[in-house]
Order: sequence, then structure tokens, then C-alpha cells
Amino acid sequence: MTKNILIVSPHPDDETLGAGGIIIKHKEEGTSDATRIYWCNITNVKVEYGFSEEDVKRRNEEIKQVISMYGFNGFFNFELKPSSLTDNEIPILIENFSKVINKVKPNILYIPFFNDPHSDHRVVFKALYPFFKSFRYPFIKKILMMEIISETDNQFTNPFKPNVFVDISDYIEKKLQIISIYKSELGIHPFPRSLENIKNLAAYRGSQCNCKYAESFMLLKEIW
Repeated sequence: MTKNILIVSPHPDDETLGAGGIIIKHKEEGTSDATRIYWCNITNVKVEYGFSEEDVKRRNEEIKQVISMYGFNGFFNFELKPSSLTDNEIPILIENFSKVINKVKPNILYIPFFNDPHSDHRVVFKALYPFFKSFRYPFIKKILMMEIISETDNQFTNPFKPNVFVDISDYIEKKLQIISIYKSELGIHPFPRSLENIKNLAAYRGSQCNCKYAESFMLLKEIW
């Protein structure tokens, strides 16, 4: 039976920070015919947004490399302005999500946590609300909210409470290899998005589920 998976990232790198290990695991444990994985990215750098041509070229090359490393079956890029999403963008986001979701017909959705401090993350979550309705989208059987380091760990109300843990011990090194493609997004410890801290978070989540390294999620919905 074919399994379609859709990862929604507000920015390039969120897909890897939040779900890099499980993306690789889905690919490794499935077959190319039975498991299809799609990436939907919401924002991107563009010259008209004030970024240099060099920045745009570098980011687009990073995205190409990431797509190749994961072997995604499809990629959708809305290319909205980063760090600028407001509720005003929700209608266009819903329209674009409708096209993607009706085309992919995902069985599993990986999405940002509803209470991430970054406003882009929260707006993306709100724009996904209409697609939680099972009578309209019966093919969506599971929705998981991702833990994105330096975002999901910074709420003071309604904090992220993981209830799904995925053993990624066999995939942690490849996850680190892929996130390293985004050189401008990484720093040296104690900067939160450092290779050391990404690995430390995976080790901590692993200690909570009796494995070496894990990714954690909050289950929003599951239909058996």
C-alpha cells in the first residue's frame, strides 16, 4: 500500500531540524514504490525581499542539495518573505496548501508546533487548520507537530510536550550531514543551532525512550 508523507517547513532547515531523522528512516525502511515523501517549504530569500543575489544563489543551491540528499519525490516552494508572515497571508497559504495537499494526498503530515515563538511558524500552523477535517481530507491519517531546536524549546505557555518518539540512532549522522548544508543557519556551541546541540537534543530524547538518539513529536491526530 502506498504511503504519502508531506513535511511542511516554514523555512528551509526546519524540515531537517524537526524531522530529518524520520525522513531518512521513512526512506530507508520503505520502498520507492510504497513510500513517497514530499517537502513543502513556505518562505525563501529573494532579491525583491532585500537579499543579495549571492544569498539567493546560495540558498537555492542549499535547497537543491537537501532535496538530493533526502531523495524527495516532490518539492513545493511558496517563496513568501521570511520573518514577515502575518494572519494576512493565511488566505493565500490556505489556497496554496489546498493545491499541494489535494495533489499529494498525504497520509502523514509533519508540521510546525502551534506555539513556536517564531510568528512564521504559528501562521503556517493556523493556515493548516482547515486540513485537519477528516470528512474533507479522509486520506490524512496522522498529523505530527515537530520539535525544532531554538524555536519549539522557547515557549512559556502551552509548551511542547512530546508524546511520540522515533529512534533515529542509525540516521543521526546523516541528519547532521544534511543540516550542515545550511552553513549560514548554524553556529558554534552555545549557539542553539549547532551540530553539538542538535546531537545533544537527539541524545536527550533518546534517553526518554531507551535508545541512543531520537526525534520527538506531538501527535495532533491519528486515525486507525
